[in-house]
Amino acid sequence: MSKARLLIADDEFNTRVALVRYFKRSYDVEAASDGSSAIALLEKEKFDLVLTDMRMPGADGMEVLAAAKAHGTPTVVLTAYGSIGDAVKAVKSGAFDFVSKPIKLDALSLVIEAALANGGTAVKKSAAVEKAGTPGNLTPVSADDPMKKVYETALAVAGSRASVLLSGESGTGKEVIAKMIHDESHRQGPFVPVHCAALTSTLLESELFGYEKGAFTGANERRIGKFELADQGTLFLDEVGEIDASTQVKLLRVLETRSFERVGGIESVQSDFRLIAATNRDLRKMVTEGTFREDLYYRLSVINLELPPLRERKMMIPHLVEYFTKLFAEENGKPVPEYEPETMKILTECPWHGNIRQLRNCIESMVVLAKNDKLTPADIPDSIRNEQTPKGGKDANSLDIRQSEMDLIEKALQECGGNRTRAAEKLGISRRTLLRRLAEKK
Repeated sequence: MSKARLLIADDEFNTRVALVRYFKRSYDVEAASDGSSAIALLEKEKFDLVLTDMRMPGADGMEVLAAAKAHGTPTVVLTAYGSIGDAVKAVKSGAFDFVSKPIKLDALSLVIEAALANGGTAVKKSAAVEKAGTPGNLTPVSADDPMKKVYETALAVAGSRASVLLSGESGTGKEVIAKMIHDESHRQGPFVPVHCAALTSTLLESELFGYEKGAFTGANERRIGKFELADQGTLFLDEVGEIDASTQVKLLRVLETRSFERVGGIESVQSDFRLIAATNRDLRKMVTEGTFREDLYYRLSVINLELPPLRERKMMIPHLVEYFTKLFAEENGKPVPEYEPETMKILTECPWHGNIRQLRNCIESMVVLAKNDKLTPADIPDSIRNEQTPKGGKDANSLDIRQSEMDLIEKALQECGGNRTRAAEKLGISRRTLLRRLAEKK
C-alpha cells in the first residue's frame, strides 16, 4: 500500500525541517516555504493532506486552505500563539482541525491520522466505538468491559448541550472521550482544550477570558480567550479541580450567563460553547472540605462519567499492547515483534498506575530498544517490572507502589535533564503532582 502524501507549508525553516523529518517515516512528504509555493504544488500534484501555517509570506494559511478545498484535500492548520483566532476562522471555513505551536508531535500525529482516516470529516459513531486503534487509543469493547457504558453514555449525550464531568485517574483517556463527544456533537466550532493545572490563577484567567490591549504590562494587543474561541464548539477544562476559589466564582458566572468581559475590558462578550471538564480528584470530597464550590460542581456534573483505571480492564491490555506495538514498529521502521507468553502475563498483571499513557510509553520503549523479534520479560523496563504487586500485606503493597512511583519520577527527571515540566508531561501527570511527590520524599 502506498504512503499517504502530505504537503507541509511553513515559512519557519526549523519547524518545516523538523516536521518533514518526523513524518517522512510514515508518509510521503513534500514541503513548501511559503503559501504561494504550497498553492503552486497543489495545482500540480495530488496530496492526501495539507499542514499549513497561518501566517506566511506570499499567501497566508486561509488562501492555502481555499486552494486545498478546491482540490478536495483536507487541511490541518498550524497556529502560533498570536494567530489562534485566525486558526478558529480556518476551522469554521472548513479546516479539519488546528494545532497550536509549539507543536507536540504526538498530538499532531493523532490529528493527521484522524483526518486521513475520515477524509477530513467527523468520525462516525460506529467507528468511534468499534474501530480498533483509532486516534486516542479507543479499542473494541466487550460486553463486560467497564468502558462500554462510558462509550455508550458519551455517544448518547453528545448531541445535547449538557455539561459533562469526566473523572478518573491520570492517563485513563479523559481527553479522548471529551474529543469523541465533541466530534459526535456536530457543533460547528472547534474543540478547545485548557490544562488548568499548568497555569497560575492569573495566567488561567487571561487564558480563559482573554484581555484587552493595555490591560497589564506586556499586553501589547488584544488577545481572544478560550471562552471566545470555543464559540459554537466545545471547551475542555482538564484538571478542573486545580483551579482556585476566585477563578471558580468567575467560571460559575460564565456558565450561568454564557457572557463575560475580557481582562481590562468593559464590553460584554457572548459565547455559545459546550463545556466538558475533567479531573483526577474527588470533587465531591473537595466540596465537603470546602475547597470546591458546591454550586459549580453541580454546574459541571450535569452528566458525570467515571473512567475506570486500566487495572480494571485487564482483558483489554493485550489489545492495547498489540495496537501500540504495531504503531511504534511502523513509526520506527522496525519489524513487529512478538511477545513471549510470560512477557504478556507480566504486562497484563502490572497495576499500571499511569494507565493507558504509561502502557503506551512502556511499549514504545520496548519496541524501540528491541534487539530480537521476540520480546522477553528482560525487555520490560525495570520500573514497570518493579510495579508487580508483592506478596506482602497491604502496607507492603503501599510502600512498593510509592517506591515505584518515585523510581518512575526520578527516571523521567534524568531523561528530561532535570526539567520538571517535561518530566511531568512524560509521566502523564501534572507538574503540581510531580512536585508534591518530590516533597513527600524529603
